[in-house]
Amino acid sequence: MTARFAFVAALLAASLPATAEPPDTPPPSAATGIVDPAAETLALEEERYRRLTLPVRVEGTGPFAFMIDTGSQATAITREIRDLVGLAPAGTATLVGMASRREVELASVGRIDFGTNSYTNFAAPVLERANVGADGIIGLDALQDFRVLLDFRKQTISVEDARAKETRGGFEIVVRARSRLGQLLITDAEVEGVRATVIIDTGAQASLGNLALREKIRARRAQEVMTTDVNGVGILGEIAVVRTLSIQGLSLTDVPLTFADAPSFAELGLEDQPVLSIGMQHLALFDRVAIDFARRRVAFD
Repeated sequence: MTARFAFVAALLAASLPATAEPPDTPPPSAATGIVDPAAETLALEEERYRRLTLPVRVEGTGPFAFMIDTGSQATAITREIRDLVGLAPAGTATLVGMASRREVELASVGRIDFGTNSYTNFAAPVLERANVGADGIIGLDALQDFRVLLDFRKQTISVEDARAKETRGGFEIVVRARSRLGQLLITDAEVEGVRATVIIDTGAQASLGNLALREKIRARRAQEVMTTDVNGVGILGEIAVVRTLSIQGLSLTDVPLTFADAPSFAELGLEDQPVLSIGMQHLALFDRVAIDFARRRVAFD
């Protein structure tokens, strides 16, 4: 039996017209050094469509530009990295993207290093770089003991040992979440007064809602867009502007959302209830966002 991996909202061109041409990918950035014994801050690089990459070594080779993707269950590599490093095959898996379910090859990875942190002995889905927009993905499997801090003021990512972080760290809002398949789900959220489950997805540019949410709030379509998932398969979505999005004490108004019938929401058992993933277009509105997997909470500043 093959394994199954869900990439909740890893959209390559979310909320962009299908004809949009992607800009060239910049080279990987360099680490900026140790902040404290429990955290390493890495220079942010605004990868294409404003997603973020950091330098990663694979089996000591690199660095390569990997994206931190809190919407992906699995850490993945591209075919180019597999061939360059010479990784051994490890079978196949069913990869569930935003638009599709596909069988993909797996590669056996002994070790990756990002900053002073490492993740060892795992089977990584092998993807096409053109569908990922980076050399690889650091997914939830490698992040469960860490707190990921996105600081948009300083333009840095901090990958911290969550066990060493006991305080609020100056954040204005701390939201409790529950875990499902390694994914943190915020359930205390409302879209135009309708209760909805929220996923924080650093791997997607656009914020995406499912059809159950669209029907509940009776969203009026603004325009259609074609987006592409990590399998290279397109999905037709509809953009609409919702009046309010609230998460506990946090409130956004006039929020553009793309709505689509995405298989990855069904993979998490959320197909029939209102759900949305918040991508970088809305995360970047905050000064800082911290996703603490060990303590199951998300903080906003």
